[in-house]
Amino acid sequence: MKISDVRTICTAPEGIRLVVVKVETDEPGLYGLGCATFTQRPLAVVTAVEEYLKPFLVGRDPDDIEDVYQSAYVSSYWRGGPVLNNALGGVDMALWDIKGKRAGMPVYQLLGGKCRHAAALYAHATGRDISEVEDEARRYKEEGYRYVRCQISVPGYSTYGSTISPGPQPLGLGSDPWEPTPYCRLIPKLFERLRDSLGDEVELLHDVHERVPPIQAVGLASELEPYHLFFLEDPFAPEDAEYFRLLRQRTATPIAMGELFVNQAEYVPLIRERLIDFIRVHISDIGGLSMARKLAALCEFFGVRTAWHGPGDLSPVGHAANLQLDLACHNFGVQEQHVFDERTREVFPGCPEIRDGYMWPSDSPGLGVDIDDVLAAKYPFPEDPLNGGWPPVRRLDGTVIRP
Repeated sequence: MKISDVRTICTAPEGIRLVVVKVETDEPGLYGLGCATFTQRPLAVVTAVEEYLKPFLVGRDPDDIEDVYQSAYVSSYWRGGPVLNNALGGVDMALWDIKGKRAGMPVYQLLGGKCRHAAALYAHATGRDISEVEDEARRYKEEGYRYVRCQISVPGYSTYGSTISPGPQPLGLGSDPWEPTPYCRLIPKLFERLRDSLGDEVELLHDVHERVPPIQAVGLASELEPYHLFFLEDPFAPEDAEYFRLLRQRTATPIAMGELFVNQAEYVPLIRERLIDFIRVHISDIGGLSMARKLAALCEFFGVRTAWHGPGDLSPVGHAANLQLDLACHNFGVQEQHVFDERTREVFPGCPEIRDGYMWPSDSPGLGVDIDDVLAAKYPFPEDPLNGGWPPVRRLDGTVIRP
């Protein structure tokens, strides 16, 4: 059996640019799907797949997943980066999908079988003030969620994770300015209230999103320690990773990191030195299931757990890939959720099922998710002046900062 074609499918049923790789074989009806979504630069990924990986892959044996990964990874000479990694990650997932279909098994069975029945999810609670966040977190708790990420608007500022909108929105943070100090003063007050009102039955999470100076992030993590967060995410940007040593000396607040890493080697020092507690790998951005599985195995020996990135700018195929690892990795921590709307579920039959705060697998072979090519074409990428890129986030004096 040989790979006969490799192509991309671009669709945006929720207004978010999704890129899916379809690897076809010369066996009629046998193909695999992978997620290669890099929402901010989707067409660059399409070019990488169709103009560079396709000629490299056509005629190869789809069973040779490891050799395909290793040889494709070095084929560009300059390695890594989000464009090339997402392209390769989509292909890698698709090859695992094919292998599972050939075996008649879900991919998690090929990875050693299930360690658990379902993957615990964390939901996203937000609000314009502390009371609104509390009400939303309480609602999730009553729906069966044991983990809730809590974000809050800082009045007058463009605050990450706090946008409240009635329907699907493309990525973008608006034009309001941002200042770190009001945010750092508000967040401890939020979690003091939440822990007092919600009790200890729910695990609370928060995402700093690399938006504050490192020393302020150290102080914030220390102030949050009395409220026993399940984890504090991305207190530093990847460029400031040296601060993790200082942070570890100052607080026992668990730390999640890595959503922005695009080279597997970036994780190694933080894992080896036990400076983080959860890896936030965006699986396509790190090169696919093969590499994510290896990172999870490394983490197991250092007491680090998985918390794969699972936002709306990850297709249902990508979420299904997350779930395969969630079920098979003993050191699973928690899974970020995105609830897909009806249009997306129609485009992607077999979306993982969510109920009672968990994501449940199907027994379908491979990743378990398909795509309706014709229906996907009805949702083209929306018009956008930046073609999906994030607009700049600026401080009051106009300085551009990390998003």
